[in-house]
Amino acid sequence: MRKLLLGLDLGSSSVKASLLDVDSGKALVAKAFPEEEMPIDSPQSGWAEQDPEMWWKYAKDCIAFVQKKAEVKKGELQAIGIAYQMHGLVCVDKNQQVLRPSIIWCDSRAVEIGAKAFKKLGADYCLPHLLNSPGNFTASKLRWVIENQPEIASKIYKIMLPGDFIAMKLTGEILTSETGLSEGIFWDFKKNGLSEKLLKQMEISKEWMPEVVASFSVQGKVTASAAKETGLESGIPVAYRAGDQPNNAFSLQVLKPGELATTAGTSGTVYGVCDEPLYDPQSRVNTFVHVNHSKKKPSYGVLLCVNGTGILNSWLKKVMGGSRITYEEMNSLGNGALIGSEGLVFIPFGNGVERIMQNKPVGAHLLGLDLLKHDKRHVVRAAQEGIVSALTFGFRIMKDMGMNLQTVKAGHANMFLSPLFRKTFVHMNRVNLELYNTDGAQGAARGAGIGAGIFSDENQAFHGLELLETLEPNANFYEPYEEVYQHWENRLKGLICD
Repeated sequence: MRKLLLGLDLGSSSVKASLLDVDSGKALVAKAFPEEEMPIDSPQSGWAEQDPEMWWKYAKDCIAFVQKKAEVKKGELQAIGIAYQMHGLVCVDKNQQVLRPSIIWCDSRAVEIGAKAFKKLGADYCLPHLLNSPGNFTASKLRWVIENQPEIASKIYKIMLPGDFIAMKLTGEILTSETGLSEGIFWDFKKNGLSEKLLKQMEISKEWMPEVVASFSVQGKVTASAAKETGLESGIPVAYRAGDQPNNAFSLQVLKPGELATTAGTSGTVYGVCDEPLYDPQSRVNTFVHVNHSKKKPSYGVLLCVNGTGILNSWLKKVMGGSRITYEEMNSLGNGALIGSEGLVFIPFGNGVERIMQNKPVGAHLLGLDLLKHDKRHVVRAAQEGIVSALTFGFRIMKDMGMNLQTVKAGHANMFLSPLFRKTFVHMNRVNLELYNTDGAQGAARGAGIGAGIFSDENQAFHGLELLETLEPNANFYEPYEEVYQHWENRLKGLICD
């Protein structure tokens, strides 16, 4: 009989499921729903909300599809892992009913609340204890609900992160993890527990916080009612949960100090592991608990995030013809322009406020357009160079913090499918890039195998992980791409100064 592991990856665009075969370490089948992107509601400018019940619907669709496609038989599925979009807020009542739409990661409404909390708590507390400003993270979003929707706040039984909600639907248990609480800026790194000082200052009830479990552990089992809804067997353990960026790093076996992972989906990230609680004094990059953290062997993840990444590329596709042009055709167009796009610059910050810009609403800008010289080729290349430049801006902040950035790992997906994007990334940052055949759902499945004790250690869990390609920079391109970056940064500074 086969032994299978199910990984679920809850994004803001789709929910994906992957079935992993334990013996081969290979994914048998994967599927994402919906076919088009999930809607993000924006009742006011800068707001971003999604219905958690919509996530559950698509999770059920994914589970049903992969089970049917792989012809899963009784007893084969051993454990379930969950990865999820970070920093969201889900509020439920005593009956586990959702009280309002989730305020998701790219929502900007709580920026001022976070800034106010940082001022009151003080940098001397926030930076060494929280390793971050409360910023626009989950704690600040919850405070917004308390201040603006007291009738909803009065009904709150527990608050959760998005992945905790999916786990609740499967198991009936309301739990969270240390890494989850740290991403919500609820975690005191010096005390290795909830920040009671932050809860008190923001007037957040400690009773609202779920019980904490380890990322790798049995965290409940599929209930009879969930089994009826999903087609899963009851009793299957949920044995792993993590936010999408720690999980993406885990899926690439980025677990040791100095190792880095990157993604370029809707948002773009670089996530580096360290064994010291490093922080940026301006909170432009953020430090969280990594999935393999323990008191005896601390492990932290430093996250650089650029909201305006793949979303710029998808916007560009829509305005250039939508279904009439493919991403491959766009990449070919971009390759037809010279390095630097003949002076055309794209600032990609158009998907909410950006942390690396200290939560300033910089917006997206196409600068230096010459109607007699530039065409679609230059616009496509400028967009991809602009996205990489934004990542490089954050990359250099991480270097200034003392992080060693030499080799970066990525899944062969999203914008890393573009040869132009890959070449720009390795040369602008002067790093080696390793591309793997994996994704977040596969990572969640491997994590479930560790949490359920099916894999004896991390090395066994990554049996079957396939390295597809390694790209190394050519020193001949260092100077041209440095000029591209410096020109981009100068145009950005001009915008900020204006």
